[in-house]
Amino acid sequence: MTQPAPHRIAPRRIALVSRLSDAAEAGWLARLRALLPGERIDSLRALDAAACAEVEIAVVANPDPADIARLPNLRWIHSLWAGVERIVAELPGLAVPLVRLVDPELARTMAEAVLAWTLYLFRDMPAYAASQRAHRWQPLDYRRPEAVTVGILGLGELGRAAAGRLNAAGFRVCGWNRSARAVEGVECHSGPGGLAHVLGQSDIAVCLLPLTAETRHLLNAERLALLPRGAQLINFARGPIVDTQALTHALDAGAMKHAVLDVFETEPLPAPSALWDHPAITVLPHISAPTDPETAAAIVAGNIGRYRAEGVLPATVDLRRGY
Repeated sequence: MTQPAPHRIAPRRIALVSRLSDAAEAGWLARLRALLPGERIDSLRALDAAACAEVEIAVVANPDPADIARLPNLRWIHSLWAGVERIVAELPGLAVPLVRLVDPELARTMAEAVLAWTLYLFRDMPAYAASQRAHRWQPLDYRRPEAVTVGILGLGELGRAAAGRLNAAGFRVCGWNRSARAVEGVECHSGPGGLAHVLGQSDIAVCLLPLTAETRHLLNAERLALLPRGAQLINFARGPIVDTQALTHALDAGAMKHAVLDVFETEPLPAPSALWDHPAITVLPHISAPTDPETAAAIVAGNIGRYRAEGVLPATVDLRRGY
């Protein structure tokens, strides 16, 4: 007697949901499929309503809220980016857990960028570039790094990694975090009084904070005025944390010396923006710490694999705080 074929349970479905180009999505799909061969992983763009109903996990890159709404049986979301403020803002009342990317390679890259651009400011590179344009031979006095205080705003994974590189380079490092935190080699502060204290002694302030309702325009005219005269700013966090009008006013008035901006209220930075040509601003195209597709895909796949094996989610975003 012929035995019936064994019933095979179809693997559960994962959707890649993004606003990336088709080519960029194809690259992520290839990596994730190679790392998770037992999973069905497809772009949401290729799924009909029946397939969408099978999706349990969404791997996302700034997804359109309407696309997430197409997944009625979604259990959790894994972001490909470390910053999730756009998802939190665009999906109010999100009913499923959200996991952000926590990648040691991202922290290493950010720490590298913080050190590089701190040295750029410390060694007066903007002034020498201006001298070159003016055909002016003008050596400037050298300061030792231990005479310069770098204030880090945000002592999460990225801030702690950056502090380590700055300490190793000889700078005095202080830091501020929303909640109290101890970091080796860093004079740490928290709370409103702590922020004022850190800003007040920062020759170079480095912003690495997440964007939340509390940090939007945190660096306004009042707080920028707390910086020592001639202080400099690096913003590698999110554009809206800095009040751009207040910053340009401080630069124009000579209260601040220079700003390195990698992030902006609107990205890409519009061509007519006056920031492009401001003599005291260095504009970067959001390149301080790009996501590494190889390491990011491995971390996402590892988190999904552990969830399948143990039923345990990685650390999730506190939607109230926004990170």
